Amino acid sequence: MKNISSIVLFLALSCAFALRAQDISQLTAQCAANAGDVMYLKDFIVKLDAGTPGGAPPTARFALLLSKSVVYRFSICTAPNSEGEAVLQLFDMNTLLGSTFISATGKDFPFFDFKCQKTGVYHVFISFKEGKAGEGVGVLSYVKKL
Repeated sequence: MKNISSIVLFLALSCAFALRAQDISQLTAQCAANAGDVMYLKDFIVKLDAGTPGGAPPTARFALLLSKSVVYRFSICTAPNSEGEAVLQLFDMNTLLGSTFISATGKDFPFFDFKCQKTGVYHVFISFKEGKAGEGVGVLSYVKKL
């Protein structure tokens, strides 16, 4: 009887994991499709817990190599079950180069294009507004060569 309980528990957990993985892959596909007529290159899957009041919001950081004279598109999509709304930012060292949220105006964008001026390592930061918990996916796409 103990073996049957263990098998049922294992199957239930496996199904839950498979459904979550399917949801994330669907969100990634949707986000890539929303980027328009571009070539998908890479995705950044994020799941973050809520931050502490008064503290910096939890942030996922990804390093990537970008090439000079290429236009890239950075897209962001928030999972439907998220408390917070995802924000993607692109940095070169400490310089903000692009963001899907402009804090000065409070305006959100589903994506932004970046014209790379120098080959090098850049950093993608993904967080959720107001430090809320959330799940989402960022997508890097190739637009064109300059």
